[in-house]
This record gives sequence, structure tokens and C-alpha cells, in this order.
Amino acid sequence: MPPRKLYFENTRVGDELPAMAKAPIDRVQLARYAGATGDFNPVFVDEVAARALGMPSVLAPSSLGMGFLGQLVTDWARGAQVKRLTVKFIRVLWPGDTLVCKGRVSDRHGQDGRYFIELDVWAENQKGELVVRGAVTLKVFYSVEDENRFRTGQQPLIVNVPRESILAAPASPPPAAKGKPAAKAPPTKPGKQPKAAKKKPKPVKKKPKPVKKKPMPAKKKPKPVKKKAKPVKKKPKPAKKKKK
Repeated sequence: MPPRKLYFENTRVGDELPAMAKAPIDRVQLARYAGATGDFNPVFVDEVAARALGMPSVLAPSSLGMGFLGQLVTDWARGAQVKRLTVKFIRVLWPGDTLVCKGRVSDRHGQDGRYFIELDVWAENQKGELVVRGAVTLKVFYSVEDENRFRTGQQPLIVNVPRESILAAPASPPPAAKGKPAAKAPPTKPGKQPKAAKKKPKPVKKKPKPVKKKPMPAKKKPKPVKKKAKPVKKKPKPAKKKKK
């Protein structure tokens, strides 16, 4: 069981809050809740109006589940300051639902005399279905001495604690099977060291040699053909006629 007052030095990441089971939600509780919050929405208190909207019956305000989670935190974290409470509504709450509220420490860190604890909280219905989940940030004293210093106006007790998150917790090795001893590595002979495995050399890829192109022979210009001149045939001159 946690101490009467919650101190930083007494908490560890992974600590679970005691589960809190609530009585089944009934219509009398819905009417009282509507009167306390001033929210008289017909779907919460008027059966006829709820059925006219297609619902099987009236439903419970989602903030009712948020209030249950707040009660879980304040009952466990006595003496702490609730700095932040955020929730996400997953399922609708109906009359007759029985909620079980749970939580665990997910983070813790402290610096310069200020110490914080973060929680993951959620609520499940009677079917084991998640209906609402949230996150809480608490500010606490480091120890009884730290609280007494604060009460008497002295300087706070300064212990710098790095952030410890449940997401960064190292995984524990799997346990050995029952009835079977854990397998031991074979002992090595003294003076001889195990040979290191020889690595096969990677094949060297040879680059293909570039193919040298032979220069094309220069084209010879054809020699001009000399045409022989045809002999000109001279026509014979007509003979001159003699005069009588």
C-alpha cells in the first residue's frame, strides 16, 4: 500500500495504482450528476427524448468517467498537486455499466527542487472494453524532509533525477524454462583462442577494357577521267568549176 502521503522517493516507474471498481451507473446517479454540473441535456435525463433520437435509452455523460479517473488519482496521490489531467473518450457510457478504473506510473523526473510523476489512467466496463483513458501529471515533494523544509520556509531539497519513462525501460531477458538448466557455452581450452571465422574475399569486379575503335581509312578522291577529244573531220571543199 502507498504511504499516507505520496513522495517522489517512494515511487518507481511501473508502479500500479490499486484498481477502483465503481457501482453500476443508474438513472438516479445521472439525475444527481446533471444537478451538480447544471447540464440537463435531455439525452441524459429524458428517456422519451433519447428514444426519439434513435437511442436505446438515456446515456451517461462522458465526463462522468473522467470524474471517476480523477477520484482514482486523488485517492492514491495524497498530498500531491494535480497539474494536468487529460482524457480521451473511447466508448459511450450507458446505465448499468460497471466501470473499473486503473492506472500506473509511466514517468518520473525532477530538477532544481521540483519533482513530477506522470500516470497513465484508464477505465474499463464490465465487458473489459476500454471506455476512457487519460494522462495525469503530479507535482510532489521529494521526501518528508523536503516537505518540512517547505513548511518552514527553507530551500527545497535538490536532487536532480533524469527522466525515467516506462517506454525506455530495458527489456528483461526471457526466463529459463522450468526444469531445464540454462545452456552454457562450451569451455575453451587454455592457451588456445577460438579462431576467428575467415571472411571470404569479395570478388573483384574487373572493369571491361574500353574497345579502341580503329580509325576509318580516308576515302580516296576519284581521279578525274580525261576525255579524249574527238578528231574533227574536215569536210572536203567543193571543187571549183573551170570557166569555158
